[in-house]
Amino acid sequence: MSDLAASSAPPRHERLVLTICLIIVTALAWAYLVRLERQMSAGMESDAAMAAMGMDMRAPWGTSDIALTYVMWVVMMIGMMVPSAGPVLLLFSGTAAARQERGLPVSVLMFGSGYLSVWALFGAAATLAQWGLHEASLLSLSMRTSSSFFGGAILIVAGAYQLSPLKMACLSQCRSPLGVLLTNWRSGPGGAFRMGAHHGGFCLGCCWALMSVLFVVGVMNLLWVAILGGVVLLEKISPVGINVARAAGALILLAGIALLVAAP
Repeated sequence: MSDLAASSAPPRHERLVLTICLIIVTALAWAYLVRLERQMSAGMESDAAMAAMGMDMRAPWGTSDIALTYVMWVVMMIGMMVPSAGPVLLLFSGTAAARQERGLPVSVLMFGSGYLSVWALFGAAATLAQWGLHEASLLSLSMRTSSSFFGGAILIVAGAYQLSPLKMACLSQCRSPLGVLLTNWRSGPGGAFRMGAHHGGFCLGCCWALMSVLFVVGVMNLLWVAILGGVVLLEKISPVGINVARAAGALILLAGIALLVAAP
């Protein structure tokens, strides 16, 4: 298996180019999030400024609010998930090169697009959830749940899922993607897209519960966005990733119980 993994490593120049591209994409996503967070922080100090941004959290949402929130979620998923997707993109690139696939740059791009398409769908679901919380008056101006009971319930569900066999099964696939790539290989750009979406499905199954924590700590709380992104990265690439996942699940579960106990 070690020889197979070594043969799946892309040439040095391709690895360098791909790594630089991933860094640029991640940096651009975080730059957008930082700018948006500053705008929203300033906007909360002025109703007029918030309305001008189209993100008035106290008024019913319109089409522009939904669209802006969706963009926010998609960019946030890019900033959080691209770093942990880097190793599998490099692995795919090397495997495609070893198989002498034509149009390698296009195939790599399509694999990444397939992966991100899954998170774009998650962004749509998260947007609808945030919209529903807003309309139900369960979301504060800081974009976190205003109900301790509801927040505790979210954390308990997320923590329990972190400790579940399904979570561990998905994490196992994310931590060892080579076998999945080799047994489900599809040639051409379309095949690359499907493989990327296939891996993205496992990634979503691995990480969706961590993302739901943002509704409790604050959707645009960039410190927590970075912390959760770091947990995702450690889960996938660290030798103790499974232990990290279990520890995170236990802490989230305990926090949820504590929040329920403290709820009025």
